[in-house]
Amino acid sequence: MAKLISTLFISADGVAEIDPDWHFPYFDENMGRAVTEDYATSDVLLIGRETYDSFAGAWPDRETAGEDDAPMAKTLGDMRKVVVSRSPLEFTWRNSEQLDGDLVEAVTALKADPAVTGVLIPGSISVVQQLLAAGLVDELRLLVHPVAARKGRRLFDDGDTPYHLAVTATEVFPTGVIRVIYSPTAAPAPVGYDDVKGKLPEEQ
Repeated sequence: MAKLISTLFISADGVAEIDPDWHFPYFDENMGRAVTEDYATSDVLLIGRETYDSFAGAWPDRETAGEDDAPMAKTLGDMRKVVVSRSPLEFTWRNSEQLDGDLVEAVTALKADPAVTGVLIPGSISVVQQLLAAGLVDELRLLVHPVAARKGRRLFDDGDTPYHLAVTATEVFPTGVIRVIYSPTAAPAPVGYDDVKGKLPEEQ
């Protein structure tokens, strides 16, 4: 079974719709390494239409230009890209295809495909939200910026049921960015105030 990983740049107040003004000042070689590690986990990119349009509008030209980011551009071009969209799409970027059918059913089948070693979702907030709700996300890899964005779309939308997460790795970069890797986990046993009051500090 292939692992499904979501990788996101996010602000301290949960905004995952990045603004270059608060994102790029914190991008350093540590973040570049983290991004490279995330992409190395998978051989399939699963992305929403807006993310695809952004990627396809930039990375092919960067690969052709042959500058410092050309190796990353080639990596993205060579990967299989499955695009989630309700409208028919025409592709100009190589190795791109449209997801066929229902999102949850198609991703379940993709994860079960023995030819797939891993699936990565970069950005694509709405896709991540739907797959979190369906219990199909295996890891959330967040690069938390030390800024409260105060506007923009947040990763966790309103809902009736909390998402409980286990921290599997953390790293603090010199810029103040915190890399956190979460895995969904079961809810803890119910606990109330009477259960924890004995853990309060004793009066000195």
